[in-house]
Amino acid sequence: MARIVKLGGEGLEVPAVGLGCMGMSEFYGSSDRSENLKVLDRALEVGCTFWDTADMYGPFTNEELLGEALTGRRSQVTLATKFGISRGVDGEWFGTKGGEDYVRESCDASLKRLGTNYIDLYYQHRLDPDTPIEETVSAMAGLVKAGKVRYIGLSEADAETIERAHRIHPITAVQTEYSLWSRDVEEEVLPTLRRLGIGLVAYSPLGRGFLTGKIRNRSDLQKGDWRLENPRFADDAMAANLVLVDEIEKLAKSKKVMPAQLALAWLLTQGENIAAIPGTRRIERLEQNMAAADIPLSEDEVSHLSTLTNRGVAGSRY
Repeated sequence: MARIVKLGGEGLEVPAVGLGCMGMSEFYGSSDRSENLKVLDRALEVGCTFWDTADMYGPFTNEELLGEALTGRRSQVTLATKFGISRGVDGEWFGTKGGEDYVRESCDASLKRLGTNYIDLYYQHRLDPDTPIEETVSAMAGLVKAGKVRYIGLSEADAETIERAHRIHPITAVQTEYSLWSRDVEEEVLPTLRRLGIGLVAYSPLGRGFLTGKIRNRSDLQKGDWRLENPRFADDAMAANLVLVDEIEKLAKSKKVMPAQLALAWLLTQGENIAAIPGTRRIERLEQNMAAADIPLSEDEVSHLSTLTNRGVAGSRY
């Protein structure tokens, strides 16, 4: 039985460890569609029923992939998708959008690709600097009223924007990068979420794969993997950040668990309303990630892991 967490004050319950599906379509090198479908099948079997996607992944093909996997079993999955980063069919980037008409059009397009008539959790992927958050959230609230969306969320929003949005319509969850090597959220966003009763969905909870210990050199990444352009995966930064990974591996070995499991277990101790959505294209990794929710950590172990990044992490997030 998968461990369940409650996101937000409205009662949306999801597995503590879900599945980020972005890498099945783009950004992390090549992948095989048939193998991805097998992973999604297995996810259902092991209780990993919180799936995360976005219209811009692919672009558009990730939603289509999930739509195929959901055929005949839509009710078994809590489905999250996003709008707001505008792209063309050939991958062009058109910036961020949050206008009322764009919100409605994006939702209808996602529903069609996903082969469903409702989205469980609909996020604004990135804020539109030219559109007040009040306009965007009002449009999202209209989708809830129309029955097309059950709950709404924001992604990578600051504390002040979250408060403004929450005054217009209850925000169920905020999605942001959060892991042992990305902890900025702890300064203002996480305290705001706790005060308002909003859940946090952590993407890249394994440090974009780095905290697994499987990436120790740039040669470990496929050609076309966007991490080759990420500052934290530059040669000097990787060498410096491996000190953190080595410490995680040391404790993981003593507990007879995988480093990735330890990193996820730590994250889930940071709050009762926190869920993680690690991405994977391998069934073995999926199963290991799900098992992480049941790994106990002592207060001393949590404290030790928390202090590992006191010296700082080399390289910016983007």
